[in-house]
Amino acid sequence: MTGIILDSVLMLLLVAALGYGIRLERKLAALREGQLAFAGAVAELNTAASRAEMALSALRSSGQDADILHDRIIKGRALKAELEGLIARGPGRIAPVAAPAPVAPPEPVPVRRAEPVEAEAAPIKKQLAGLLEALAANQAAKQSLNRARASLDADLFAA
Repeated sequence: MTGIILDSVLMLLLVAALGYGIRLERKLAALREGQLAFAGAVAELNTAASRAEMALSALRSSGQDADILHDRIIKGRALKAELEGLIARGPGRIAPVAAPAPVAPPEPVPVRRAEPVEAEAAPIKKQLAGLLEALAANQAAKQSLNRARASLDADLFAA
């Protein structure tokens, strides 16, 4: 009789241990799934951090481009002011033409020597070339800045 009771108690303990083992296995499976999800989140965070790092470097580059652009704009304004001064000091101003009117044949114009005109025009040509170069550089910097902004927006909103 005591043998049957001890066998029954032993069977109950084995059933309880089996139930506890099943419950423990389920918890371990949930823990493994959580660990995999956490690893995926860490990988996504790492990718987002690298994208943010690239965006920051692009932003720094854009800032440097903006500084260069600002310097070129200042130089262009100075050249423009200098050109306006040279034009104001010029031998004659060109008046805007409203509409072409019938004109009598022009009188012959006395021929001037070309040397003084070319000597006066050389500095103006140099300044005009500098101004055109500054404007072209300004346009190129604007395009570069716009490309960097578009890339930054795409990187920031892609995440």
